[in-house]
Amino acid sequence: MPRSSRLQETNPPMRHLSWQDFDRAVEQMARTCGGRSSSGIFGIPRGGLVLAVALSHRLELPLLNQPQPGCLVVDDVFETGRTLAPFRELEGSTLLVWISKAQPLWWQAVQVDPSPEWIVFPWENAERAAADERRYRQEH
Repeated sequence: MPRSSRLQETNPPMRHLSWQDFDRAVEQMARTCGGRSSSGIFGIPRGGLVLAVALSHRLELPLLNQPQPGCLVVDDVFETGRTLAPFRELEGSTLLVWISKAQPLWWQAVQVDPSPEWIVFPWENAERAAADERRYRQEH
């Protein structure tokens, strides 16, 4: 069996999201959070920053360079929870991700997708994303 076929069998396919998917996710996030009072929006680096900038414009809220009580904390994906967990106890804050690989418990998600597919967001370099996936799967 050729090497590429074996890799395909062991690694799930990648799911490439478009800028249109991004726009729809931002609109859904805005509807989810639009009626709440927030002190601003903090995006978890790296993918959360892109969402935070778009939501800051959409909701006319300040973009925060540090999280603060009562803010909206956003991230691109919830996989293990490692990047979102430090903000769990931030008083009065809402934690929201575009895609969650687990059913939300103490955070909210625009989409829940438990599939093992690696997600490539529109702002990501596809080759770099493939390297990130390989590294992640080796570590987990």
